[in-house]
Amino acid sequence: MLEERIGRFEIKKSKTISYRESGAGRALVLLHGIGSSSASWLFQLESLRGFRLIAWDAPGYGESDFLQEEKPGPVEYAKALHGLVERLLLKDVVLVANSLGALMAGAYAREHPDRIRGMVLLGPAGGYAGDISKIRDRLKLLDEIGPEGMAEQRSPNLVAKNAPPIALALVRWSQRRVRPQGYRQAAHCLANGRLAEDARSFRKKVLVACGAQDTVTPEAGCKAIARAFPNAEYRSLAGIGHVAHIEDPAQVNALIGAFAA
Repeated sequence: MLEERIGRFEIKKSKTISYRESGAGRALVLLHGIGSSSASWLFQLESLRGFRLIAWDAPGYGESDFLQEEKPGPVEYAKALHGLVERLLLKDVVLVANSLGALMAGAYAREHPDRIRGMVLLGPAGGYAGDISKIRDRLKLLDEIGPEGMAEQRSPNLVAKNAPPIALALVRWSQRRVRPQGYRQAAHCLANGRLAEDARSFRKKVLVACGAQDTVTPEAGCKAIARAFPNAEYRSLAGIGHVAHIEDPAQVNALIGAFAA
């Protein structure tokens, strides 16, 4: 059933970047986390109405090309994102990002604030400011057990204890399909990221939301990121873990819809 639902949103490709799309109206560009893909936005593609949703596959994910840089930072992903925005002729977009995707959104907002109306950041990763040691265990685990093993071991940590079974199933579906080279590059993006620094230069509206049961990017860090933006609002999401858009799509769709409107 899950495979069938994902398949209704066929993968498209614009030069180097693949994506899934639904709806019409103001463009919302959806940016996934490190162990995920465009398919992680399934519940938004299905039921978030009144907008044109474009869920990208970051470089090295889905059918997107790998980046040329072996150890990229968020700026390289921002360049790839800008290429997609340009080719699809998007203007005045709202960026909606989860986890690692927030680093890419922040870098893009710093470089191209004129192309963005605002941002919604769900469980944003702040980055490690160049500390490569922070990703060594993550990459070692990838080498030892691969995407399939990580889907079994790490996925349960991303959702709250009482998350619906389909939420964990979708998280695992994406994790199993991670391409190791793309994951390695994205891990360096995480290591090199400095979201709080990027945040200071973006003066348009931002909504930061974090699950109260998020153990990956806990609320304390997410609140600090919200404070770094000149014009941000913070929301705590009770009973939710790290992937709020998957665990409680009705609540998150309402938040996104109200913000983007």
